[in-house]
Amino acid sequence: MELLDPLAHQPLLRVTLAIVLGLLVGSFLNVVVYRLPLMLQRGWRNQCLEFLELDESRVELKDPMPNHVRFSLSTPGSHCPRCTAPVRAWQNIPILSYLWLRGRCARCRERISLRYPLVEATSATLVALVAWSVSDPMDLLMLMILTWSLLALSLIDFDHQLLPDDITLPLLWLGLVLSVAGIGTGVSPADAVLGAALGYMTLWSVYWLFRLATGREGMGYGDFKLLAALGAWLGWQNLLAVVLLSSIAGTVIGTLVILLGKGNRNLPAPFGPYLAVAGYLTLLLGDLFHSEYQQFIMRLVQA
Repeated sequence: MELLDPLAHQPLLRVTLAIVLGLLVGSFLNVVVYRLPLMLQRGWRNQCLEFLELDESRVELKDPMPNHVRFSLSTPGSHCPRCTAPVRAWQNIPILSYLWLRGRCARCRERISLRYPLVEATSATLVALVAWSVSDPMDLLMLMILTWSLLALSLIDFDHQLLPDDITLPLLWLGLVLSVAGIGTGVSPADAVLGAALGYMTLWSVYWLFRLATGREGMGYGDFKLLAALGAWLGWQNLLAVVLLSSIAGTVIGTLVILLGKGNRNLPAPFGPYLAVAGYLTLLLGDLFHSEYQQFIMRLVQA
């Protein structure tokens, strides 16, 4: 641990290393966000075919992904979707390669989505802010993992209205384990367990109340699990801040989207990104929220 002492006492070094690591992990998150939903869909399709006792070769599938083609987070390698040219190492440097190639494939000049460098830059920015406010290297590493998980979940939910158990459940269990080890946010095991339970039950109750009142589903089960994970990391005391911030953000942004004619009020909107943003803000500003909340309560009592 002595090797990590400079990180604890030199904020600029800590932030610089966090930015570099954030860029590299951000590049990997682009792969996760694109491929993990496809991997899940492939698994669900195979389960359905097995349950229905259907032969894949005799079923017409939309955008089929044959089982004989290996598909994972690492296979096949990164390539251009148009000309299938492999992405070389020098073409995969976060942000710099995009600028060098001017946002186009080196072979066929197909335009590369601006989203890739934006995700890399966002990843670096988010963990840099965490690195500036957290000095302990082990705590910082765990909170960066939380930040990257929230970013990946937000993007996947925005694209597919899906919060994969492959991310939310390990995140939940990691938060509980770290509370026992005293690493991360410093939440006690009791507060973490209670936070996870209350986080899940809070949105579960909202889900059923909304469904009984309207006959429609207002959110998915992934939202319950994500709030449970945030409760495990942040403790039950911060759940109110997370719920309020996410609800306000969802209401404001949803209203603006509808007013601008970009959305449909009859279609469900992903709530995961708002939970993730609220959880991240609470992670950084939790003490400030507690102070403002306590002052608000005191004013009510004095009134």
